[in-house]
Amino acid sequence: MPKKFQNFIAGKWVDARSGKTFENRNPANWDELVGTFPKSGKEDVDEAVRAARAAHETWRLVPAPKRGDIMRKVGDVMVARKEELARQMTREMGKVLTETRGDVQEGIDTAYYAAGEGRRLFGKTVPSELPDKLNMAMRVPIGVAGIVTPWNFPMAIPTWKIFPALLCGNTIVFKPASDTPATATSLVEILLEAGIPAGAINIVHGGGAEVGNAIVGHPDVDLVSFTGSTEVGKKISAMAASTLKRVSLELGGKNAQIVMDDADLGLALEGLLWGAFGTTGQRCTATSRLILHEKIHDKFIGMLVDRVKKLRLGDGLLPTTDVGPCINQGQQETVKNYVEIGVQEGARIVTGGDIPRGSGLEKGWFFSPTVFENVKPEHRIAKEEIFGPVLSVLKTKSLDEAIHILNDTIYGLSSSIYTADVNRAFRAVRDVKAGIIYINAPTIGAEAHMPFGGVKQTGNGHREGGWTVYDFFSEWKTVYVDYSGGLQRAQIDNYNE
Repeated sequence: MPKKFQNFIAGKWVDARSGKTFENRNPANWDELVGTFPKSGKEDVDEAVRAARAAHETWRLVPAPKRGDIMRKVGDVMVARKEELARQMTREMGKVLTETRGDVQEGIDTAYYAAGEGRRLFGKTVPSELPDKLNMAMRVPIGVAGIVTPWNFPMAIPTWKIFPALLCGNTIVFKPASDTPATATSLVEILLEAGIPAGAINIVHGGGAEVGNAIVGHPDVDLVSFTGSTEVGKKISAMAASTLKRVSLELGGKNAQIVMDDADLGLALEGLLWGAFGTTGQRCTATSRLILHEKIHDKFIGMLVDRVKKLRLGDGLLPTTDVGPCINQGQQETVKNYVEIGVQEGARIVTGGDIPRGSGLEKGWFFSPTVFENVKPEHRIAKEEIFGPVLSVLKTKSLDEAIHILNDTIYGLSSSIYTADVNRAFRAVRDVKAGIIYINAPTIGAEAHMPFGGVKQTGNGHREGGWTVYDFFSEWKTVYVDYSGGLQRAQIDNYNE
């Protein structure tokens, strides 16, 4: 029987105040009901924020190394439940089991990294300009963190945000994507099992308009971390500005892989297939543009089409599946619309471009892996984020032109270049406008201990992952200790006294 899930607020599993629910279904087989979830509203968010605010007064006083010990236990529980979590994730969001195992592993890595950061929340001590005086700065918790996460990495991305936030001494109100609420619930259960106190972690299920907006606009939420579309990110930024709360936005991408004429084409092809069609292209770092040097363009297209036609669609739990479904019918329709736009713009489909039928695929939201050639830099399919298994191929005459094409979007998240020339590689590192660049590797593959984020309209300057995220979730407090026994005046001209 499908499970009935609940919110977790103030230490209790509860239904939405309204009593309303929504369904969560398997995108590979829409007949399969994963469970029902509370369709929450502002009143549920208010209760969760009150609980988080109250819990913050005690959680912030727990020594950071002790908070780190709990994060280590979280990692241990995730290791023990890894296969169960991966299968649950595939069932509710569709990507293949090898990828969901990796999603869980990234959460494990983030937990163990956070455990170590409990002993590395370093401050600074610096010389004073006055005698018998000590100057130092330390990092302190901020308060209640609103965490709003997407469906494509339903375990990894919440851990990127929640673990550092808790480690720094903040408390959480967590709104997961409505397409992946079961995985989020499992994460909260794990945090509780590991010892996170009641009230420090709260999960409120529901839609963005009802729950997400209530979190962002709440006067007692001190900071917000959001991953999603650029369009929604701009609205969140504007809404949060009224209370000047701190906001971290990780938004869209239109990532490109450059393949130069001296590249290892076999290696470049393997990287491209993984980058473009992993997670059915539903990654902010997915390779959605391929920029080929004209000397190898036709050869590489032939190699690419041959391999793409062999990709097998299906249920991600089956070992024979290479590519799973789109997350829902709306996303499938978005992909279909962009394919039609590409054709209207004059690009040519060399493989795919349709909704596949047969072999049980008609029960899910599948779309054939699609490759366009004759794409121009000004085409919409070369400019706009599609978030599906669609690759646009562009031709270039030189490295400079390739980099210009790569940079010619409003986004700047991830990028890639394949070349055997070290000088070309380092020119790309210098000139590509993106937060991430890979040399002889695809545009996907972020590691938990490295900064993650982009430039331009991909975000607002903050980074997730690694050491950098801890600066977002903590506040700097400056401390002066004067042990001279007398008044010493700073910020005046002491040099002429």
